[in-house]
Formats: sequence, structure tokens, C-alpha cells
Amino acid sequence: MPSLDDLKKRITSVKSTQKITKAMKMVATAKLRKAQENAEKGRPYSERMNNIILNLSKNITDKENSSKLLVGTGREDTHLCIVLTADRGLCGGFNTNIIKKAKNYFDKLSKEGKKFKIITVGTKGYDQLKRNYKDKIIEKISFKDSKNINYFDAEKVGGLILEKFDKEEFDICTIFYNKFKNVMTQIPQQQQIIPLQSEDENDSSNEQSDDSYEFEPDEDEILSNLLPKNISTQIFKAMLENSASEQGSRMTAMDNATRNAGELVDKLSIEYNRSRQAAITKELIEIISGAESL
Repeated sequence: MPSLDDLKKRITSVKSTQKITKAMKMVATAKLRKAQENAEKGRPYSERMNNIILNLSKNITDKENSSKLLVGTGREDTHLCIVLTADRGLCGGFNTNIIKKAKNYFDKLSKEGKKFKIITVGTKGYDQLKRNYKDKIIEKISFKDSKNINYFDAEKVGGLILEKFDKEEFDICTIFYNKFKNVMTQIPQQQQIIPLQSEDENDSSNEQSDDSYEFEPDEDEILSNLLPKNISTQIFKAMLENSASEQGSRMTAMDNATRNAGELVDKLSIEYNRSRQAAITKELIEIISGAESL
């Protein structure tokens, strides 16, 4: 049984932890609102760009000579997987859910006998994947020093993907991230960005993919500019979704931690008071017994 001094120290320690988790919850709450607004504002732009490209692709007559970013290389042998996670922990199951989604995809590729390469964006993703897939990780990227999510960071990742695609290092590129739904729910996503998914495969585009456009200049020239930009745009959208999901998950996790710490303090306080009462009772019995013996 722990001594009174040990219980007192533990109560003090848990209270200190509770202060930290409460402060982290308040910070996450303050950051969440802006991150959520940015994520919601980024969705229409990325979805509309996808719709325009899909609409353009319908009007292309010579698809064999079209950009490989749109129609693919004609092979599915090598996959490039971009796993976007956070650079910091203490955010509940946010990172774990993304990694779990990615691992399921890796297992599927392995069973089909296909090769895959991994680029991790975020230190937590690298830390979890290096245990089993260290030989598959070709790049690890971290934006820990960036104060806010910005397009320039997404463009760096997009540029790296395009560089490797031009060197024919992979055939299909897929990104993994969490889509923000609400504070309690973040949905792991798997999105293919090279080659761009067709209308039937991309459910999120179905509602607006029938829009009619008139293009000037011709479709091929527009696609040559839009397709590379779309890669960075989709990466940026995923980073914005991740940012909101991370803060929402951290806020929930820290709220639970603060509540659990309070319950533990109450439990330890009851144990401390009982032990203290037992010690006092024991001392009184010893005093009374000593007085009677005299």
C-alpha cells in the first residue's frame, strides 16, 4: 500500500498533467475554428478543378497522345503512396487511422504482387511506417517549421511527385489523409491523383461533372497547365483537411485526458483521506493502549 507521502506526490503530479492537457485543449480549440474554415473553403476549388479536367478529358479525341497524368502510363506495376500525417502527437487516433488505411492498401498491393514506394509527409507517419516499411520509404518530408499550412509546401510535394513521374519511377500515385467531418469524426481517405480518376470512380465529382464548358485555347494546351497544378491542389486540400482533423482530434483527446485526470485525482484523494484516517486511528489506539498500560 502506498504511503501518504507517495499519494500526495501522485495527486500533485496528476493535477500538473491536468493543467497541461486543459491548456492544450484550449489551444486546439482556438486553432480548430480557423483550420476548419480553411478546409471548407478549399473543398469547392479542388473539386471544381477536378470537374473541369474530367470535362476536358471527354472532349479529347486523341487520348493515346494525351498527357500521362490524365490517362496513365498504361501500366499498374508500381504505386507511389503519399502518406500525410501530423508532425506532433497527442491527437488521439488521428495519425493511427491514416496509417491503418495506408497499411491495408499496402497489404492489398503485396497480395497482388505489385511494387510500391512510400513518401511520408509528417514525422509521425514516418515513425510508425519505418518499423515495417523502411525499405519502401524513398522520401520523408516534414513541415514542422511552417507555422501555417500553405500552398508553397504543397507545391514542393507536388513537384517531387511530378519529378518522379517524369522519370517513370511509378505508374499510379495515391494520397492518404483524414477528411474533417466534425470535432468527433475524421474519416481516413484514399485518393488516386495520378492518373486522375474517371467520373465513375470519383464519387465526389458525380454531382457536378456534367457541367458544360467552352474552352479557349484547345483542350490539350489547357490540360498541360492544369494537370500539374491539380496535383499540388489536391495535396494542398489534403493538408488543409489534415490540419482541421488534427486539431479536432487533439481537442477531443485532451478533453478526455483532462476529464480522466480529474477522476483520477478524486480517486486518489479518497484513498489519501482513508489512509490518513487509518494512520490517525492507529496512532490514537497506540496512545490509548499505552495510557492504559501505565
